Amino acid sequence: MPLLLRRSAVFSALLASLVAVPLVPVTSPARADTRCSRMGKVHVPGAQHQVATCLDDLTTAGTVASGHTDAADWAGLHAAATRNPSGVPGIQIDGYFPDDSTSNPTHGWNHDSQFVIRLPKKWNGGLVVAGAPGNRRQYANDFTISDFVLAKGYAYASTDKGNGGTEFYKDGRRPGDAYVEWYHRMTQITVAAKATVARHYRKPLRRTYAAGISNGGQLVRWALENHPELYDGGVDAEGTYWPPDNGPNALVYLPVALRNYPKYAENGDPEAHAAMLRAGFAPGSEFLWEFNYRNIWDGTQRRAREEIDPEYDGDLEAGIPFCESGTPNCDADYDYYARPKSVHKVVRRASMSGRIGKPLITVHGTLDTLLPIAVHGDPYAELVRKQGRAALHRYYRMEGASHLDIEYDMFPDRMRPLLPCMRTAFEALERWTAHGGHKPPPSATIPRQTSGDVVNTCSIS
Repeated sequence: MPLLLRRSAVFSALLASLVAVPLVPVTSPARADTRCSRMGKVHVPGAQHQVATCLDDLTTAGTVASGHTDAADWAGLHAAATRNPSGVPGIQIDGYFPDDSTSNPTHGWNHDSQFVIRLPKKWNGGLVVAGAPGNRRQYANDFTISDFVLAKGYAYASTDKGNGGTEFYKDGRRPGDAYVEWYHRMTQITVAAKATVARHYRKPLRRTYAAGISNGGQLVRWALENHPELYDGGVDAEGTYWPPDNGPNALVYLPVALRNYPKYAENGDPEAHAAMLRAGFAPGSEFLWEFNYRNIWDGTQRRAREEIDPEYDGDLEAGIPFCESGTPNCDADYDYYARPKSVHKVVRRASMSGRIGKPLITVHGTLDTLLPIAVHGDPYAELVRKQGRAALHRYYRMEGASHLDIEYDMFPDRMRPLLPCMRTAFEALERWTAHGGHKPPPSATIPRQTSGDVVNTCSIS
């Protein structure tokens, strides 16, 4: 697995890979016609394997039926009533870059560092690059991001981040390597996609944007901090924040939740409730705690901790699911601040600097119960400000939104989905980075929308 390279070395390594790895283009037997001219000449630099296919519709309205996406990859990320565009013909390229890990079984390839690139017939001169949220695969943003930008005329590219699934922590030689690879793969797919797009359309790119949700938002932040020369801007929805200064992170508040939520759920224990709020969970988010406890917190804690601190539980692999506090090696009792300095150094390897070099718009829900806004969104915005980059950042705190828009479907009378706000933010980024740029509204907390088409509209002013 390639490790993260310093900026001075990253391009030499990537360019070497473009030369050293033979291109292996494989074109599907789909008929050649005017929809997909030059399909036989489509090549992704550095790809070890690729398959190009001419499709009547690159959006999920077409790719679900044709087998060129996997709906399981994007389950839960959007509200049921979300409307998406369709009818975008063009070329889809699936493939993978060299890698020695095998956690991605898509296409029966059993090969990591898989990617998807989509080239619409009607191109607007732009490219949007995304990394998968959570530990999902390269199709995870197809419904939330790809459909939306393809309909605008953008080419689109996404990566599986080089490792995924519930055992991503098995990748790499030392703690933190799996996370660090995510950053390398984001750079790799960006460089390769930019070259592929320019070569295919035989015109220079006018705009390249990074976009991502959750762990994909983390990649957007890192990309604009470390390789702003590759992008014109980015949109980060509820990105994961690993602070550089040993501040609170997911390994601090998740054990608090695992210890205290059962006591709160049993009898409303006020001390347990207070502990949850002190850890960063938002007052008013209590109705979401049960869903997150049953479905998200435990697995997230154990797997992230195994990647960062595998020595905590000895020979156990990612701990003991839903263990009770007091059980030996239980993640509910994990104390990040009591762990050796070597563990904190691992977190710093994956941390943010706040030194963004291109415009970034962040949207984050105030009821986020996986990545609480007080621990992830607010401190990252403050870090950007301290680095003197606030003029390049807009931060919109969306009242009533949580982490997964499926939660809106569960509680529509108390919430709003975040996805339409991410799409509004993207359009604001387009205007901001256009010639003579129109600056977005100042950063703000946006009241919850309670009327109109809440699922498909959002204002950030």
